[in-house]
Amino acid sequence: MPRTPSPAAAHIGARIAAERKRRGLTQDQLAVLSEIDSSNIRSYESGRSMLSILTLLKISDALRTTPGDLLDGVTADMFGTNETDRRRRTA
Repeated sequence: MPRTPSPAAAHIGARIAAERKRRGLTQDQLAVLSEIDSSNIRSYESGRSMLSILTLLKISDALRTTPGDLLDGVTADMFGTNETDRRRRTA
């Protein structure tokens, strides 16, 4: 089954991409600065993958911004629920 990006992943990825572009960096340059593989940077920016807290910290440091700036506008309802989550709530 193909991965469907969550609205949260897409929102955070768009904020990362916007800040990277604002700073005049390429995805490859951000990858070097953050010590994160460039293919992962592309996945995060496109919203295909949700980054970990450690990755968020590395990217925000590389972009000279705060994690909060990259998370601005994210709300709990932007995170999709999966079948496992639904079963836990009804058990």
